[in-house]
Amino acid sequence: MDSPSRRRATRAIALLALLGASASFAQQTPKLLPGDPNSDARWEPIERFKKDAPPLTAAFEARTYRDAAGETMPYRLFKPKTEPGRLYPLVLFLHGSSGSGTDNVKQLDRGNWFGSLAWTLPENQRRHPCFVVAPQSNENWPPVRLREGQLPEILLGPGRDRLAIEIVESLAGELPIDRKRIYVTGHSMGGAGTWHVLAQRPELFAAGVPVCGRAHPETLAKLKDIPIWNFHGELDEIESVETSRTIIATLRKLGGTPLYTEYPGVGHNVFMWVYTEPALVEWVFRQHR
Repeated sequence: MDSPSRRRATRAIALLALLGASASFAQQTPKLLPGDPNSDARWEPIERFKKDAPPLTAAFEARTYRDAAGETMPYRLFKPKTEPGRLYPLVLFLHGSSGSGTDNVKQLDRGNWFGSLAWTLPENQRRHPCFVVAPQSNENWPPVRLREGQLPEILLGPGRDRLAIEIVESLAGELPIDRKRIYVTGHSMGGAGTWHVLAQRPELFAAGVPVCGRAHPETLAKLKDIPIWNFHGELDEIESVETSRTIIATLRKLGGTPLYTEYPGVGHNVFMWVYTEPALVEWVFRQHR
């Protein structure tokens, strides 16, 4: 009988074959929360996060960055409790399209709660105190060419993500930030931004966590030596799961060893599962340049 569990197992085998993953590589992937992604047990931490995380936005300071040419970008900054003489990691969060604008609010709202606030949960700050910066763009993070009826085409070269990188560099000069432990993550438009930021400044980041985002294929060779954990939902209705499958297969052919997690039965809102994985937080903060 073609049971759901058998279908899931068949998909998993096919995916491993597609990516050319070895058993040894699979063992490197941290252990995720158990259960089917759409089970009540797995939804429980998501619902708990929706209740506990939003009040944490009040701890983010509102700021505006201005570059030498006068171009500006609003951003929000979370500061951990610090001790004299100690350096702390920094997480750069790049919002999805729902966070776009100039109000310096939406990048921490609704769908963007997950990727921005996960690091500031009290239990995570106790184990891994860190700075979190969430800039806001009113355009796509990478430069793009708009195509009617299609997703934007990612272009080469710096885009609005240039200002996000400059914000990180300015904070590293102002605050007790460990320059060997700077991380970047984002979903959808922010996932594309994560791939693009890593390609623009691979020496700046200790690790990247792109979620359901697209990369320019010509930039992937720059990323093969960076610790990356990429996530995608199998049923993504906006950015096809084939996007991540192709990126990961290419990186592995280039000699990279990225981690890849694909959630069966999950769509474009995969970020809700990703940022409620305790293993992700632990993995990120183990990475050093």
